[in-house]
Amino acid sequence: MGRGRRRTLNRSTLAALALGAGVTWNISNVNPVADSLGPRYGVSLASVGLFTTALFITHFLVQLPSGRAADRFGSRRIGLAAAGFVVVGNLVCLSAPNPAVAIVGRALVGIGSGGGFVAGADYMRSANPSPFLQGIYGGATMAGGGLAIAIVPQLEPWLGWRAAYWTALAIAAAVAVALLAAPADTGRAAVERQKVAVDRRLLRLAAIHAATFGLSVVAADWAYELLTHHGHSHRISALIAALFLLAGIVTRPLGGYLVLRQPERGRAIVAVAVIAGSLATLLLALPLPLVVLGMAALVAGLAAGLPLATLFSRAQNVLPEAPAVAVAVVNAGAVLTIVVGIPLAGLSFSLPGDGRIGFAAIAALWATGLLALRSAPL
Repeated sequence: MGRGRRRTLNRSTLAALALGAGVTWNISNVNPVADSLGPRYGVSLASVGLFTTALFITHFLVQLPSGRAADRFGSRRIGLAAAGFVVVGNLVCLSAPNPAVAIVGRALVGIGSGGGFVAGADYMRSANPSPFLQGIYGGATMAGGGLAIAIVPQLEPWLGWRAAYWTALAIAAAVAVALLAAPADTGRAAVERQKVAVDRRLLRLAAIHAATFGLSVVAADWAYELLTHHGHSHRISALIAALFLLAGIVTRPLGGYLVLRQPERGRAIVAVAVIAGSLATLLLALPLPLVVLGMAALVAGLAAGLPLATLFSRAQNVLPEAPAVAVAVVNAGAVLTIVVGIPLAGLSFSLPGDGRIGFAAIAALWATGLLALRSAPL
């Protein structure tokens, strides 16, 4: 491989990583400062959760259209369009602390985060179709959401209620620069809609992704509130909550490396992730010492990241003529779980236990990934 080709792959890889991390910052940047945003917007804690729900509704709705567009026109173009939606949406949110404005802005951001995630995964595949690099990409997306949980609460005293939006705007602008500096990829023919809709193999992979990554995002978005409601400091609570996503920086590439070296171990890798994640999340629902809760969040985050490379690479093998659509179908399962789960988990804070019932439910649902695992193409 020539020097020019290596540079092209490096630019493509870096741009894909920037896109994945940049758009997923937005999925976790609001809920960690919900206690501050609620009074500023004049709404309840659960209502602040609707700002994230608005994002994930459009994030979900654009999954398949973004996959089809990336397959047809090239993933870099779709990534640039996604960054544009993130910029516009955050500018809308910055304009006024009004709930209706925030919901509209976050819905626009969701178009960008949904399209950007799918485009980034496909752009990484076009640079190098390796499960390990899919894992690296997955680690970047976990880093974006996890860093938002850890960093935004620290900046809120200086940036005020706009902290979540200013940071997301700056990151989206940097993503656009990285994509403009990267080479274009080529599109492919569109896949038949009916074929995707009835392919049960993709749906089983989507169910597993929902039980692992989807529920880890729900837990990450509310872990900060759970810990602070039970008397722990804001700084430590933010760091522990971030572990649900940051730990995946390690295990998403690790999962890709393992499935690359030993493809026959894919089912075992996913089974370990489902069992460990479910048990660790259950510990968060119990009145345990802070160090135990921190270790539980770490284990849950590690478990959530492990299956992604296996699931995405298997999905692309199921539908090789439209790999971006395959990733979109699998990811849609997790996004739908997040759309439904975040407001329901928020409501659990009005029940006895201040959120512990919600985390017990998350743990039980995480375990259901074992049901889909039995017949998944792994």
